[in-house]
Amino acid sequence: MMESLTGIVAFVRAAEALSFVGAGRLLGISASAVGKNVSALERSLGVRLLHRSTRRVNLTAEGRLFYDRCRRILEDLNDAEAMISQSASTPRGRLKVSLPTAGHRFLVPVLPQFCQLYPEIELDLDFTDRLVDLIDEGVDVAIRSGTLPDTRLMSRKLGPFRFLLCASGAYLARRGIPQKPKDLEAHSCLRFRFPGGEALQDWSLSTTGDVAVAKTPQSASFTNLEAIRLAAVLGLGIAHLPDFVARDAIADGLLQSLLDEYLLEPAYFSAVWPSSRQLSPKIRVFVDFAAAHLFTS
Repeated sequence: MMESLTGIVAFVRAAEALSFVGAGRLLGISASAVGKNVSALERSLGVRLLHRSTRRVNLTAEGRLFYDRCRRILEDLNDAEAMISQSASTPRGRLKVSLPTAGHRFLVPVLPQFCQLYPEIELDLDFTDRLVDLIDEGVDVAIRSGTLPDTRLMSRKLGPFRFLLCASGAYLARRGIPQKPKDLEAHSCLRFRFPGGEALQDWSLSTTGDVAVAKTPQSASFTNLEAIRLAAVLGLGIAHLPDFVARDAIADGLLQSLLDEYLLEPAYFSAVWPSSRQLSPKIRVFVDFAAAHLFTS
C-alpha cells in the first residue's frame, strides 16, 4: 500500500510539473527516483500513465483520468492531516493575501497588532485590482468586495463600506454643485477602469427608491483609486470612491461629499479562501482577525 502511495505522489507531481526533474525538486528526490516510482505504479496498474520525451512528460488518456482521482485523494489526505493537527498547531509560515490596491488603507493600520499576536506568520501581501485566481496563483486568502461566483471558494463576510461622490471645493466653485444625479452629465467625472480591459465601474445611485446607473461622462479614467483620489483633490473632477479611500480627505476639508441622499446601501467585503483546503491555523487566525478589526466603524 505504501509503495502504491509513493508512486501516486510521484505520478501526481510529475503530471503537475510536466517533468520528472520538476517533480523531483518538489519531492526532494532525484528525477530518476521519480521515474522509477512512476514506472512501478504503471506496472502494478498494467497501463501507461505518462508519455515520456527527453524534456517533458505528458498524460495519456488513462493517465488524465487517474490523475484527477489521485489529486483529489491526496488533497483529502492533506486535509485530514491538517484537521488532526491544527488544534494544537501554532499559526506559522508564509501567508499570501490578495487585497485591492487601496486595501492598504484598511489593513496596514491594524497590522502591528496582528504581527504581535502571530509573530511566526510571514505575511506576503499582494495589492492589486486584478481578479486573482486564488487556486492557480497559490493565494491563501483574499479580501474582495461584490458577489463571489467562484464555487471553489469559501467566504466569510467582514464588514460594510459604501461609495461616496466627492470633489474639491475649488472644482465645485468653478463648475457648481450637482443637486441630482442627472446633473452629473454636465460635470467632469473621474472614472475607475477595471485593469486589463475597457470596462468602467458604474456609478449606481438611488433615485426615487430605484437604483439607476448615473450617466456620467468619461472625463478621465484610471486603473488606480488612489490616483482618482489625488486627481479629485487637485480639482480635476468628481470622484466615486469607497469611503475608506475618501474619508481622510473629507475630514481634512480637501474633498466634499455630494448627493449623499442618493447613495446606495453599503456593500460588503468578504474574506475568501479555496474550499479544497482545510482551513489551516494561519488562514483561520487571519480571517478571524480581519472580521474583528476591519470595517468595524
